[in-house]
Amino acid sequence: MEYFDVIDSHGDFTNEIASRKECHEKGLWHKAIVVQIISTDNKRVLLQKRSANKRMWPNLWDVSSGGHVLTGELGYQAGIREAKEELGVDLKRDELEFIGATTSENIQKDIINRHYNEYYIVHKDIDLNDITIQEDEVQEVKWFNVEELKKRVNNNFEELTDKVELWHYLIKYFDFFLK
Repeated sequence: MEYFDVIDSHGDFTNEIASRKECHEKGLWHKAIVVQIISTDNKRVLLQKRSANKRMWPNLWDVSSGGHVLTGELGYQAGIREAKEELGVDLKRDELEFIGATTSENIQKDIINRHYNEYYIVHKDIDLNDITIQEDEVQEVKWFNVEELKKRVNNNFEELTDKVELWHYLIKYFDFFLK
């Protein structure tokens, strides 16, 4: 059973702890992280295709890795843990560049997902043959050209998760921070 620190909509701790199930049933705010792995030439983004068994966004392309921040864990620690669990990729703290945070609310079926999202960028060239996917979470991993990704976002998130804030934040990163 996973437990999360309950926060308010501004990301401040409430000194409460709740299970994943409780957070999603009651719509309690909790922290999540996003790690986007970008090639060192800034032209490609590593994305994962979510497992067909996922309750939210099955069979859609998503971030390089991501997930919930566990009770007592810091965002960068969750980023390192999730990359290892989902992709078998070892990251070091100094490889993660914090680029900002947003809130998001996604309600699908019986899940009320309210996140305070921390966004991290990692510049790293990874050979797809060196990736070991966590099959219950991920079915495929692929490098996407940045221009192709932008087209998919602008085409109503074509085959991507509809995590609006996440994709727009990544596009903003490419458009503004890499000029």
